[in-house]
Amino acid sequence: MFGFFRKKEKQQEEKKQIPQENFSGIEEFIFHFKDKTGIDFSNKKDIIKNKLILFCRKKEIYSFTELLQKMAQDFSLKQEIIDYLTVNETYFFRELPQIEEMIKKAKKLGYKVEILCAPSSSGDEPYSIAIMLLEAGFLPKDFHIIGIDISKGIIEKAKNAIYNERSLYRLNQEIKDKYFYKRENKYFLKEIVKEKVTFRCVNIFDETLGNLRKFDFIFSRNMMIYFDKETKIKAKNILQKLLKRPQESIYFGHADMVG
Repeated sequence: MFGFFRKKEKQQEEKKQIPQENFSGIEEFIFHFKDKTGIDFSNKKDIIKNKLILFCRKKEIYSFTELLQKMAQDFSLKQEIIDYLTVNETYFFRELPQIEEMIKKAKKLGYKVEILCAPSSSGDEPYSIAIMLLEAGFLPKDFHIIGIDISKGIIEKAKNAIYNERSLYRLNQEIKDKYFYKRENKYFLKEIVKEKVTFRCVNIFDETLGNLRKFDFIFSRNMMIYFDKETKIKAKNILQKLLKRPQESIYFGHADMVG
């Protein structure tokens, strides 16, 4: 009988030791995240808060203050948060007119073309550019593409280059058969395309970005939508400095709203 009470008291004591959740202060997290990545979630506070609460509960983290402290001490956790909040769905052959315009210009250059995709996301865009260049008559030795993204997880997905039917819905069967092979319900990109794209996990605001080469053409679609006006201007200036020819335009997405 006394053993029963002791067991009950122990259970109550253990219950008391569990920290109470306090998920207030999302503004502080959003400010910190913007300071480190440039990405502004101020207009998505409720969405981000709900996502972070789910993330914290899985990690047994009981407040956003605790989360920020752990992120400062654990780079892998910080990268996991970045991956969790920034991964987006994309697909092949998106906004083709921009790529077609770039190809016309590239044909006039007469040397190996260097292209940057920032962000690269899961590889759909840089691989689309590579396929279209090959289809336009460029030899593999005539061009190279670098794709960068802030998400380590999405970079690994891009390197693997395995896609579902939905990602390829704009490709006709001839292009699918030529550049992919299919296993069950997945499409695996062939090496002739994969070897033309190099991926790097890097933020455009990192100092290491300056270690990249200069580029003939830069594509930066659906990145600026996460930035406020000041950060957009800063990002645009950084990308502009990476162009071989300053007078060349950067290809932004229609939703990026860059002045």
